[in-house]
Amino acid sequence: MAYQVIARKYRPQRFSDVVGQEHVTRTLTNAIEQKRIAHAYLFCGPRGTGKTTIARIFAKCLNCEGGPKITFSDKDPRCLEIAEGRSLDVLEIDGASNNGVEQVRELRETCKYAPANSSFKIYIIDEVHMLSTAAFNALLKTLEEPPAHVKFMFATTDPEKVLPTILSRCQRFDLRRIPAALIVQHLTQIARLEKVKIDEPALYAIARGADGGMRDAESTLDQLISFCGDKIEEADVLTMFGLAAQSQILGLSQAVLAGEIPTALGLLNELAQNGKDLGRLLSDLLNHFRNLLIFQVSRGDLKLLEVSEVEAATLKEQSALANTESLTRILEVLADSELRLRDAASRKILLEVALLKVIEARNAISLDSVLKQLDQLRGGGSGAGFQPAPAPASERRAPARHETQGTKPIQRVADAVVGAPSAPAEAAPVSADLAGLWAKLIEAVGRASPFTRSYLVDANPVSFEKNILTIGFDPEFEDHLGLVDNARNHALLQTKLAELGHANAQFKFVKVETSTVRAIPPTVAAPAVPVASARPAIAAAPATKEKAAVVPFNKNDFKDDPLIQKALEIFKGQIVEVRA
Repeated sequence: MAYQVIARKYRPQRFSDVVGQEHVTRTLTNAIEQKRIAHAYLFCGPRGTGKTTIARIFAKCLNCEGGPKITFSDKDPRCLEIAEGRSLDVLEIDGASNNGVEQVRELRETCKYAPANSSFKIYIIDEVHMLSTAAFNALLKTLEEPPAHVKFMFATTDPEKVLPTILSRCQRFDLRRIPAALIVQHLTQIARLEKVKIDEPALYAIARGADGGMRDAESTLDQLISFCGDKIEEADVLTMFGLAAQSQILGLSQAVLAGEIPTALGLLNELAQNGKDLGRLLSDLLNHFRNLLIFQVSRGDLKLLEVSEVEAATLKEQSALANTESLTRILEVLADSELRLRDAASRKILLEVALLKVIEARNAISLDSVLKQLDQLRGGGSGAGFQPAPAPASERRAPARHETQGTKPIQRVADAVVGAPSAPAEAAPVSADLAGLWAKLIEAVGRASPFTRSYLVDANPVSFEKNILTIGFDPEFEDHLGLVDNARNHALLQTKLAELGHANAQFKFVKVETSTVRAIPPTVAAPAVPVASARPAIAAAPATKEKAAVVPFNKNDFKDDPLIQKALEIFKGQIVEVRA
């Protein structure tokens, strides 16, 4: 007798034999028992999950002796004909090679005739999405109103390519990827029947490589039996298919979470030299960190994961090494690397860079955390007891464009923390009432949105007439206009100004080009003020038409400022240049 591959030898012959698709088999079983059998069915899902197999079993149930019924004899001649593919009344058509309108017209002509010796004439069209648009259109009328003795069963891996007019005429069933635990269980039964000894890590390696496809797993087992004989170990599976061992994946993830760069790069180099599939390695690493994230947010609920006992123990151990935000950033880096891996000239270099990025990403600070720390500094949290006196006018108006390794200028960080940024280079004199109102508005906005405040502190109130507050930026800060002049900030300012007694006010942002400088005379001693009220003290300072005395900008004082040092610590930055 000719050799039969495992995938065909152990192909399910009844609904009860199908693995992992109970939601489909149960529905079809109930439909047969209740005599609610439709005229067209569409089975969708990844390759090797049982689409055509379920269609054949369904055909057996319909055409068996005394059918339609669920229980039929294994020796039923009609069922044997269907299983062997020689039934005259169950026609299996390959949609990829019979995709023309002529083949569909022929089908329409033949389906008019009654079945030879069965209850129904059944057409099983595999990869139906390969049919041309003309072929689909030729099938529409027959599919909608077929003869009573005709049933259509379609199978496809890409239902999005099937015309909506076809989908609307079918009952659709979506098959799922089969869980690794069920694949391992099924392969264990086959190995026992084939008298092959295979250890559990090897079974899980096969299931991992099959990616939810039972046929792929069975074909892999068949190949391994030919390669190894009657004893199969995990190393054999890894060697044949270029997979990394589960212990290697867990070791690499441990090095990433511990921040051990030499260890991580060493493990990657070892895997690459042993010929492992780096694309598969990245996919496995991504899947592990996904499992770790789900384990953490679900508080250890293993029902949501498909993992072995060893991996479950590792997840419990590693969940203490990183928080949810860190794991999310790691997943984002790995997912981005997976997208770029296809076009990479050197996969190893891309993976090395990806490992360095994820190790760095695990310690990154989120923007929300930075804002909270800045608010704490402003309120006297980390910088308690430090109340800087107002700087001279010329020092406050110094542009001081300071660059760091981070993404935000240190000067703006200091402004947000201290609440007393440099005054604009040139601003028109304003009344004391308007200056006081502006100071209160800035303070109110800062409590609601520190970011908006960090831009507005570089502006000046120009006028407040006819319930329109005109806000000006000097040419140096004109780039702020596009950042603050939006509906969200208008609404925020309107709300805060209404709280100060000016309801329904409107706002206008302009560029100010005047020659008058608003400053505090150097002869007037400015009293020390709390951090939160530093800005109002400046805003309420008397204005003069004469230039204030110029006080040199001291770079060393700026660098040594405790708040600047704290900002550098938060952002992990470094001052590389100070310009006055």
